[in-house]
Amino acid sequence: MRFRLLLQYALPHRFVSRLVYYATRWTFAPWKNWLIGRIVRHYRVNMAEATQSNPYSYAHFNAFFTRALKPGARLADPDPTCVLSPVDGRVSQSGRINNERIFQAKGKSYTTAELLGDETHAELYRDGYFATLYLSPRDYHRVHMPLPGELKETVHVPGRLFSVAPFAVETIPRLFARNERLICHFQGVHGPFAIVMVGALLVSSVSTVWDGLVIPPYASSIRRTPMTSSTVRLGRFAELARFHMGSTVILLLPGEMTQIDALTCGQVVRVGQRLGHTIAPSVP
Repeated sequence: MRFRLLLQYALPHRFVSRLVYYATRWTFAPWKNWLIGRIVRHYRVNMAEATQSNPYSYAHFNAFFTRALKPGARLADPDPTCVLSPVDGRVSQSGRINNERIFQAKGKSYTTAELLGDETHAELYRDGYFATLYLSPRDYHRVHMPLPGELKETVHVPGRLFSVAPFAVETIPRLFARNERLICHFQGVHGPFAIVMVGALLVSSVSTVWDGLVIPPYASSIRRTPMTSSTVRLGRFAELARFHMGSTVILLLPGEMTQIDALTCGQVVRVGQRLGHTIAPSVP
C-alpha cells in the first residue's frame, strides 16, 4: 500500500496518461484485442447489453470502452421528480455539504470552492447535497443528465491525475479538488446543479456532446467557457459526456429544492436510477 501511494506522487501523471491515450486508440488488432480481452475477462464486463456485443469488433480499445448500450438497457425512473444517477458505478460518498465542506473518506474533506475553482458558484451549494460516484473499468462510461437543464458554463480546472481507486481516495488529502477536472454548470427548473467529471491517472480524457474532446489538452490555468454564443439544453436522462477510460463524477445540488436520498457507501448505481428527488416549492 505504501509503495502504491508513493508512486502516486512520483509518477509523471500527464506523460503516463498521454501514453495511455494513444495506446488505447491503436488499431493494431493483436494489441487492441489483447487489451479488450483482458478487461472483459478480469472485470466480467456484460457485453450482452452493448449495441456491439462482440468485444473484438471495436476498432480500438477506446471505442470498446465508450461503447453504446442497446435501447432499453438503461431506463430513467418514471417519476419526473426523481434526481437520476448520471453514471453506472458505485457510491463513494454522498450526503449533505456541511460548513461548505464535502466529505471524501476517513476524516478527509475538501471545500466546495476548492472543487469548483471559485467562491461564487460554491455559494449556490452552501447547504446543498453531493453524490460522489466511482466508475470502474467494467462500467458503462457515458454520463447522462440527472435533471433537465440548460448549460450555463463549463470550467476546466488544471491539476494532478492521482488515481481515484478506493485506496487513493482514502489516503490522499483533497484528492478530487486536486485532480484535473471538467465542471459543467447547469440551470434547471429547480435551481442550479453542477456535474464535475474528475480526471485520474491513465484515465484523464473527457468529451462532451456539444464540444467533442475537451481533455486533453490539459489545462495550465483555469479555463472558463460561458455559453454566450449558443444554447445547450439537455433533457433528463440525455447523454452529456463520455469518459475515455473511467474515473469519478461528483453531482452537486442546491438544498432548497433538491435532496439526495440516504445512499450507502459502496452501493451500486446505474444510469437512470433514482439518487434523490426535487422538492415542490411551498405555496404561501
